[in-house]
Amino acid sequence: MTTSPSATVPAELLETVRTKHRALWASGDYPAVVANAVAGLGPVLVEACRLRPGETVLDVGAGSGNAAIPAALAGADVVASDLTPELLDVGRELAAAQGAQLRWEQADAHALPYPDGAFDVVMSCIGVMFAPFHQLAADELLRVTRHGGRVGVLSWTPDGFIGELFATLRPYAPPPPPGAQPPPLWGDESHVRDLLGDRVRHLHAETRTLTVDRFASGAELRDFFKAAYGPMIATYRNVGDDAERAQQLDEELAALGDRYLTGHDGGSSMEWEYLLVTAERR
Repeated sequence: MTTSPSATVPAELLETVRTKHRALWASGDYPAVVANAVAGLGPVLVEACRLRPGETVLDVGAGSGNAAIPAALAGADVVASDLTPELLDVGRELAAAQGAQLRWEQADAHALPYPDGAFDVVMSCIGVMFAPFHQLAADELLRVTRHGGRVGVLSWTPDGFIGELFATLRPYAPPPPPGAQPPPLWGDESHVRDLLGDRVRHLHAETRTLTVDRFASGAELRDFFKAAYGPMIATYRNVGDDAERAQQLDEELAALGDRYLTGHDGGSSMEWEYLLVTAERR
């Protein structure tokens, strides 16, 4: 395995992406998506990272604290970083309600404002995968991890439900920025190994599934995501007043949800596949 090359992205393009992504994730109600569907993922990542009390931990793309809050409750010294201040505000409230002490800081995964080797553990739970310039984001994850420290990343897979959801949205969505890569690629083990290169050792990758039993039909899932999930909101805005395309997208998303609902136990339970990766910084 060879060392991954350092990535560079023009500063003007990075600023444009920051502005658009802040607005995207501030739209809708992403904390409701966490509460209703994915809350169980944060504790999974925290356990996999084998956190010890007193360790310094950075959660990249922390959102409202799905992983950062459990890490703080486990006794770690945690910084929750995210591009979107509205999500950090929700996280502060949730942490206070649970008695968790941690810092909340606005930061871009492409340009983390921390010194080299600043943290014992750097983790990201379905967060860094949405930074469109994958190599640059991976380089930053490793840069701020101390030598001998640990990295943990949990991402949706390309072939799982969320991966298929993004594939369904793609023809209707706004064009990605030049050089961007699809988020679910972070759920491909070979892609992650290429991103991290030989800068890590003891890399362990495991595909798992999250059981989601919140939705009774594909249409119910679609409508919930249309109201709450930034990437889907942005896609429907891009479709605009084209009623025919909007209806076509409605039908495709409902059919996708129904297929996952009926393809497992015939009831209201769904299995969303993700990749859990942990490694040690050389």
